Amino acid sequence: MYNPDVVLVDIRDIRELENSGQIPGALHAPRGMLEFWVDPDSPYFKPIFGKTKSFILYCDSGWRSTLATATLVEMGLQSVSYLEGGFTAWKRSGLPVEPVAREELVLG
Repeated sequence: MYNPDVVLVDIRDIRELENSGQIPGALHAPRGMLEFWVDPDSPYFKPIFGKTKSFILYCDSGWRSTLATATLVEMGLQSVSYLEGGFTAWKRSGLPVEPVAREELVLG
């Protein structure tokens, strides 16, 4: 079920997305850039993170997204959580996955 007020955020490396795909409609925000994209004072700030949305972070197994969620909460992001078990759990549950091409990530 699609909810426009919830943003799934894939924090995995670009190579992981190319190799295994991603959750349809997810926003790719590489872990190494996440804090810069969320910080409104950063020159790399992405406006999506300034909107009143709920963010659900995920990585492959849930470890990186757990730590990233804690960091974003410390930074003051209001509604952020992580997908327990990550992308692996999503796939094991038989939920949809879409392929991702590098061009889509670089230009998207």
